[in-house]
Amino acid sequence: MSTTSLVRIATAGSVDDGKSTLIGRLLFDSKEILADQLAHIADVSARRGLDTVDLALLTDGLRAEREQGITIDVAYRYFATSRRKFILADSPGHVQYTRNMVTGASTADVAIVLVDAREGPTEQSRRHTFIASLLGLRHVVFAVNKMDLVDWDEAAYDRIVDELTDFTARLDLRDVTFIPISALNGDNVVERGENSKWYGGPPLLWHLEHLHVASDRNLIDVRFPVQWVIRPQTDEHHDYRGYAGQVAGGVLKPGDEVLVLPSGRSTTIARIETFDGDIEEAFPPMSVILHLADDVDVSRGDLICRPHNRPDPVREIDAMVCWMTEAPLRAGAKLAIKQTTRTARVVVDELRYRLDVNTLHRDLAADCLGLNDIGRVKLRTSAPMIVDTYTRNRATGSFILIDEATNDTVAGGMIVDRDAPQS
Repeated sequence: MSTTSLVRIATAGSVDDGKSTLIGRLLFDSKEILADQLAHIADVSARRGLDTVDLALLTDGLRAEREQGITIDVAYRYFATSRRKFILADSPGHVQYTRNMVTGASTADVAIVLVDAREGPTEQSRRHTFIASLLGLRHVVFAVNKMDLVDWDEAAYDRIVDELTDFTARLDLRDVTFIPISALNGDNVVERGENSKWYGGPPLLWHLEHLHVASDRNLIDVRFPVQWVIRPQTDEHHDYRGYAGQVAGGVLKPGDEVLVLPSGRSTTIARIETFDGDIEEAFPPMSVILHLADDVDVSRGDLICRPHNRPDPVREIDAMVCWMTEAPLRAGAKLAIKQTTRTARVVVDELRYRLDVNTLHRDLAADCLGLNDIGRVKLRTSAPMIVDTYTRNRATGSFILIDEATNDTVAGGMIVDRDAPQS
């Protein structure tokens, strides 16, 4: 699969805004539904007394989701057109499952935020838009859905556009697009609808096919977190030593001089191996095996970078976190941190503020973060971490926090600043 033709999409928005129906419509109209799948959901729809096929059932795969008519877990679906391949993450809209939306959007290139034309933007609409901004998504599409239920009223659409334009102006979003749609009927989803002659833009799928996402990746700063050291130690491969991982930034080529952190040893790349054989260059998000010219000490969690473009190891990190569990986060909490392939213990030194996602007000007096809260914290790690700021590199600037007692992931974080370089 060509990485340049693959686009990852996360849907977002409030409950009943039509996210699952939209994805079902995209799959149906792009001829990506198998005959037995269509027959099954048609049968389920008929048993419910529906006159039409409920396309939302294509993504609501859990029995509890189908019974309640809501999305609980992130559902991934794949489809392709003649121009591109897509991976769709259908994220839950209910506030209880905001943490699942963070998971779905963390690897996305673009977010589609659905807004009910009758209700306008809700708290969840704003929350998910802010999370998309926080996660560094460069492209956000507001799909104003259920326009058929307001008789395709242009004034209703314009009010939503004005309100969200004012809100997104205060966020770090570079590309914001608005499209009026009816996911149920298919208007402006794959083909242009006849009911919105006042809308001069393209349908949703055309917009997704022509998004330029390759330049969103950092191709300047070489970053290669080592995930696994491969040493078969067999008679046939007695001298084989490779370092497997996913390229997080920059472009790697055989003959390039590189540095291994935290040891500080320098060497050159001898060759770059993939499942299909050796290649002449590797770039994000390719998974490869690096072979180095010298026998240097490299372990899981180490970082391979350029000698003159290296992140300094730090022990203190300033970060924004999305808290994902019922027990509140307070200053003094002791957790585990996983950043790229490196792990350590961490203490929350300070809760700097909690953010109101509706007003973007910073509550400096907050003493804890509750479930689904977003706030800024200062962390102190037990071992040096090799990090970048999140705005510079999403892979090396992000982390998760883990409760060591339960092994549950309790927070996702984005590094704002590296406070204290480790000498």
